[in-house]
Amino acid sequence: MTSSMAEGAAPPPACTLVIFGATGDLTHRLLMPALYNLGRWGLLPKDFSVIGVSRSAMSSEEFRSELSETVRGFITAKGGEAGGGSFDEGVWSDLVSRVHYRSGDLSEPAAFEELKGAIAEVSGREDGGNVLFYLAVAASLFGPTIAKLGEAGLTDEGEDRWRRVIIEKPFGHDLPSAERLDADILKVLSEGQIFRIDHFLGKETVQNIMAFRFGNGLFEPLWNRDHIDHVQITVAETVGVEGRGKFYEATGALRDMVPNHLFQLYTLVAMEPPISFEAEAVRDKKEEVLLATPSARPEDAVRGRYEAGTVQGKAVKDYREEPDVAKDSDTETFVALKLGIDNWRWAGVPFYLRTGKAMTRRDTEIAIRFKQAPLSLFKGTTVREDVPNWLVLQLQPDEGISLQFGAKIPGPAVRLGSVDMRFCYKDYFKAEPSTGYETLIYDAMIGDPTLFQRADMIEAGWRIVQPILDAAAKGELATIPYEAGSAGPGQADELLTRDRRAWRSLEHQP
Repeated sequence: MTSSMAEGAAPPPACTLVIFGATGDLTHRLLMPALYNLGRWGLLPKDFSVIGVSRSAMSSEEFRSELSETVRGFITAKGGEAGGGSFDEGVWSDLVSRVHYRSGDLSEPAAFEELKGAIAEVSGREDGGNVLFYLAVAASLFGPTIAKLGEAGLTDEGEDRWRRVIIEKPFGHDLPSAERLDADILKVLSEGQIFRIDHFLGKETVQNIMAFRFGNGLFEPLWNRDHIDHVQITVAETVGVEGRGKFYEATGALRDMVPNHLFQLYTLVAMEPPISFEAEAVRDKKEEVLLATPSARPEDAVRGRYEAGTVQGKAVKDYREEPDVAKDSDTETFVALKLGIDNWRWAGVPFYLRTGKAMTRRDTEIAIRFKQAPLSLFKGTTVREDVPNWLVLQLQPDEGISLQFGAKIPGPAVRLGSVDMRFCYKDYFKAEPSTGYETLIYDAMIGDPTLFQRADMIEAGWRIVQPILDAAAKGELATIPYEAGSAGPGQADELLTRDRRAWRSLEHQP
């Protein structure tokens, strides 16, 4: 949601936002800048408070001071996720005055009883009113924290108050653990109270995929197996693990990115038109894509691990040399896989997905390759090679859409050249910097779950990748080294070359 999209939107009802893990990077870098933007756009409740909860001992004044320093830096820094904008001291002063802090150990019931009193105090209501809990904590604490919230009566709803919980990824470690976690939290919460967040869905360009598909009669008739040859989805990062070795060793690129981020893009591209844009209508169609996708085969997957190299002129050390990483680690920092969808629209159309760290270029895109037109028209001319037709939805770093097609090169001979038509969001709509969390936090406050995942969607995603996890655990799908600053291991290319296709180059400029 940008300031232009905020026009016509109403502030949510009065509520308190409780952030567990409030001293962490997520709060400083993304959540508080997102709240600042919502305040700047007039989309915070009139009666609104934030309670940060963490183990660190500090006062509310100290927490406010710490936030003021870091958030100002993130808002004004060029090139950051929320950066590049001016800083409105009045907006921030109003927001930070509503911020409170409580230290507590989430394993102790007393911390939740104290929190209950704090919510009543800041809300001015004995029953605490509306509360949105945000779990910005380690995934291992999701279940226990929700259980303690339930034991303290903090998840109980009434006629004039709601209680909702935002849960960060990764939701589970594999299919069995995701099923256990769902079972545990559904003992405390109803599905309507659970908001499983994927920040990719907060990005304007991701949300625009549906608008582009279903709002333009030009493309929807072509969006099927009769006209599309294959689809490539790429999420490439130039950064390495950046000091997150302990987390990454337990997670890896597949768990971190595929069942959530990549599958969100995958389902948005492949879903059938919903009967409306109501939450359940949209989520039903996305789940249908996952249900129609057979589980991935290990022979259709490649796991990679970056070695020392150079990324954009900066030396990057071997993943195994990173802090908190085992010297013989087999954790993947890159994964590529081929999927198919067994339904009428997509039968026979391969979807190739890849994601990796320490790669040559930061790039998130959905590239749709159309089938080639017959070339019999060009018999007797110098045209010998076809010009590929690509529709590319660029999500980052430069959000936009491009269409590549063939055109005659000027001159007496008949020669075809490749032409690109481009649309860039920031040039056309003058979009302001945002974190992507603004829309998601706002939607959770108003109770709109459209951009959040249901339990059945989470479990369907894990089911697809479970054979790859199993093969890796058995040592049957070892990681393949690739040089930092490259496009990943060469074996990833073979996923496409055996089908007489090739990845789009990461060297291209959007």
